[in-house]
Amino acid sequence: MADTVIVDARGLSCPQPVLETKKALEKLSGGRVEVLVDTVTSRENVARFGGSRGWKVEKEEREDGFCVVLAK
Repeated sequence: MADTVIVDARGLSCPQPVLETKKALEKLSGGRVEVLVDTVTSRENVARFGGSRGWKVEKEEREDGFCVVLAK
């Protein structure tokens, strides 16, 4: 299985977290991507985007914000 790709989008305002996620997903046909964000809006937008591209979505709350895990 491929390594996990981590996208650190903390501190970025929308739509930047989604654009960073899009760049990461375009390089992959499958695997696991963890997108780190620090707002609920970014979390929901990244989750919606990943799901619309056919990725399985899990949302985690962490001490330093949120993590959206995309897997395929």
